[in-house]
Amino acid sequence: MSKKMKDFIDQVREIVKTGGTEEEMTARVAESLEPILDDPELLSADQLLVKKEGFTLNKVHIEPDESFSIGAGIWDVGQTTPIHDHGTWGVIGIYRGMENEESFLREGPRESGARVKLMPLGKRLAGPGDVFVCCTKDNDVHRVSCASSEPVVGIHVYGDDLAKLTRYKYEEATGEVKSFNTGWDYAKISA
Repeated sequence: MSKKMKDFIDQVREIVKTGGTEEEMTARVAESLEPILDDPELLSADQLLVKKEGFTLNKVHIEPDESFSIGAGIWDVGQTTPIHDHGTWGVIGIYRGMENEESFLREGPRESGARVKLMPLGKRLAGPGDVFVCCTKDNDVHRVSCASSEPVVGIHVYGDDLAKLTRYKYEEATGEVKSFNTGWDYAKISA
């Protein structure tokens, strides 16, 4: 693991330990993430592996108390996620490629089997070096796709161990809500 990534993990650990509102913590995480995104050694070869079927979320670090997790989120050319949420706060910094994000307002319950109304809120095109808060617990529905001729790689920082959270995806046409869990892909966890 690169020195910059180790230092960033230490910074996130301190931010989470210090606490504050989600807005305060995500702003501090975003501020700490931006300066490391130009490091060509930031991610290992394992952490840059991409699946050809579906979104890849490779482990970078899971804090032992599960208070935060960091992954390399990768979409291959032409890949798009379903509309989904996270159930926790999150910050993303684009490392390579271009990401297209569409945000939605959800009206209705966040539970499997429910029906909700989704209203488009806006779009964001993000490229290398861009950092943004992707979600807070109450503002958290989006769809993401690769918008470049190479895979888009983002550093994703989440409150909690994202793989252990029940998350929800939303069918755009019907508003149907289904639960799912995200697993961690290829890469080994940090020491």
